[in-house]
Amino acid sequence: MIKSMTGYGLAANDYARAKYTVEIKSLNSKFLELSLKIPKSFSDKEFLLRNECTKQIERGKVSISINIEYAESTQKTSVINQDLLKHYFEQLKASADSLGDSGSNLLQMALNFPEVVQYAADEASEDEWKALHSTFEQALTNFQNFRRDEGTVLKQDLILRISNILEGMRLVSEQEPLRIPSIKDRLNQFLEDAVGKENIDHNRFEQELIYFIDKLDITEEKIRLKSHCDYFIAALNDKDANGKKLGFISQEIGREINTMGSKANDAKMQQIVVGMKEELEKIKEQLLNVL
Repeated sequence: MIKSMTGYGLAANDYARAKYTVEIKSLNSKFLELSLKIPKSFSDKEFLLRNECTKQIERGKVSISINIEYAESTQKTSVINQDLLKHYFEQLKASADSLGDSGSNLLQMALNFPEVVQYAADEASEDEWKALHSTFEQALTNFQNFRRDEGTVLKQDLILRISNILEGMRLVSEQEPLRIPSIKDRLNQFLEDAVGKENIDHNRFEQELIYFIDKLDITEEKIRLKSHCDYFIAALNDKDANGKKLGFISQEIGREINTMGSKANDAKMQQIVVGMKEELEKIKEQLLNVL
């Protein structure tokens, strides 16, 4: 079972006249890049939450936002830093006077400066932490379900691409024996033009032709390609399927397809091989999003 690295999870719960909201988003990344936004009152729980994310999310560029909205009656108390407010106000007034501005809104502007209004940094209670953690786990479950659903779509597409590659190999097998008369005619014509028809040693020509065609044989490549494709599907269905392993298998598939193309010596076969390469590129693109 594969999962997508792209995911989204949202959960919200109400507790003690406050609304707890957790939102999780992720995009592709080779490693786990975690950005966690958490209220100050729960800052001591950040390490615990990060550990849970590392175990369950594994990889991806992940953004987690935890927000608490309090009802007015339970809003955390705030204080105004009078010295800092006075400092900002006097600077704004001096600037306004020098520019000839009335400065009618200077107090409101000063209040919006950093650290002027400070909220009480009360530590959250154990019950508040339980409410937040429950919301976090719910969001994480929704996030993982989203990843699994996206992984199912990816899996169907990857199976289709592998089937197209195998169909291409079947078409190559049909075309393969048809190229031999063409190769024989081309080589024979080349010799006739080079040394003359009467000077050709036909026995030697047949021997060299057999040797040459044997060098173009792609039986081993087809066997290995079929084996790699079967292994890819098996890995795709494996309980511990992962994008890196599938990526390594796709590289092996690419080697066999490239070798078949280099040995084709036939325009129609090469066209089929090009189609197989296109399917493989689509597989590689999709694997970038597989966990």
